[in-house]
Order: sequence, then C-alpha cells, then structure tokens
Amino acid sequence: MAPLIPAPHEAMPARPLTVTARAARRYHAVAMAAIHVTDIEAAINHWRERAPSPDGVTLAPELRALAEVYALLVFHHEDEADEEAMPQPAREAWLAWYRGTPDTPCIAICSTSQGDAVCKGCGRTFDEVQRWTEMSPAAKRAAWRRIAQDGSAWRFNRYAERAAERGARPA
Repeated sequence: MAPLIPAPHEAMPARPLTVTARAARRYHAVAMAAIHVTDIEAAINHWRERAPSPDGVTLAPELRALAEVYALLVFHHEDEADEEAMPQPAREAWLAWYRGTPDTPCIAICSTSQGDAVCKGCGRTFDEVQRWTEMSPAAKRAAWRRIAQDGSAWRFNRYAERAAERGARPA
C-alpha cells in the first residue's frame, strides 16, 4: 500500500498512514471494503452532536481521528477510505457511529428466494442476502449506499412505510 506522507512541516506519525482504498487496490487484486466519504461525514456529525466542543475550537478525540481521515481523503481527492488501513481511533469512532445505523435493508419481502438475482424488496444481490451476516461493516455500508442511490427497490417506493416501521431508514 502506498503510505500517505504528511507535508514536511507536519510531524511524522509513528507509522505511515495508509487510508485511501484506491491506493490499496493498486497493490491488491481483490477489492477491499472501503468506507465512503459520506459515511465519514455522517460519523463526524454524529460525534459533533455527541461530544460538542466546549470552546468552539477543541475537538473530542473521536472527532480529531475522523477529521484526520477526512482531511486526507479531501487532500488526495479520494472518496473512500480503506476499512482495514484506517488508524485505530478513527476506525473505532466510525464503528461507534455505524452501530447506531440500521443493519439490514430487508423489509421481509425477499424475491431472491423466488430466483431473482436482485431482491425487489431491499435491492441487495442474492450473494449479499446470503452472506450479509459475514460481511464487514464497510461492505454492508457499500451495499446500503448502492441500493439507496439506485432507489428502485420496493423499500424506497411501494413499501416505504414498511421500511419505516422496521426502523430501517435509507442510508
């Protein structure tokens, strides 16, 4: 993986940061799970509400860790952070936010059991439905993002009220 090196005027971290997913995929044939910048932003907003700055300047440790990842993504014009290469404090802060999001987009109308490659109810592929419990948090968020952007699953139109009842809001 290509390390992200700080500018010369910045202190060198104890170990080089390897944050971006695109850089990681350059060196790995298998695509790694990545956390999209919008999820980093959502986690930052979560922590801003949960641990507001007492003086308008000081950041909580979770915010500082996520802000570092966010700044590197912006600086390098990336839109995804490698899930495994994130600094541990940032990953823990992101996971704390993630645990407050709905786990599954399922609305209990699974057309993959009837042979569809993509579920008409939730928008997940057959493989995603079958392996959901084994998927990493970043892989689940990537699936949520894809189905929310597509917006054609019944959970977003025909059965939107069912999704609301189950507490599974779109990502």
